[in-house]
Amino acid sequence: MKKAISLILAVMLTFSLIFVVSCNEPEVEGIWKNATYSENTELGQGGYTFTFEVAADGTSITLTVHTDKTVLGDALTELGLISGDMESFGLYVKYVNGMYADYNETGKYWALYIDGEYAMSGVDSIPVTEGASYKMSCE
Repeated sequence: MKKAISLILAVMLTFSLIFVVSCNEPEVEGIWKNATYSENTELGQGGYTFTFEVAADGTSITLTVHTDKTVLGDALTELGLISGDMESFGLYVKYVNGMYADYNETGKYWALYIDGEYAMSGVDSIPVTEGASYKMSCE
């Protein structure tokens, strides 16, 4: 009988701790609730290394990417960091890090920056440069 009571108390204590821990975790709001990565992370393998910042709703993370791909869009697609629709002008990026923006639906889009400068061409035509800093910002 004592073993049964001890087991019941142990189970109740475990569920109580799980409830307290889960209730104390901050709930992610807005676009970031669907993010694949929510903190700085290192991804991939390969001879090129660059940083990829993802910014939306006043929050940003920086991912360090390692790849052998020579085109930025290919490197980011391979790691599942971007996806979208192929249009006549190239890849129209709708998802970055699992977060959705489509100007026709949300009024926001993913802007690409290279070393702090607004990119003049699409992600699928930007060569990967060792040590470069790329950013996609939901604007």
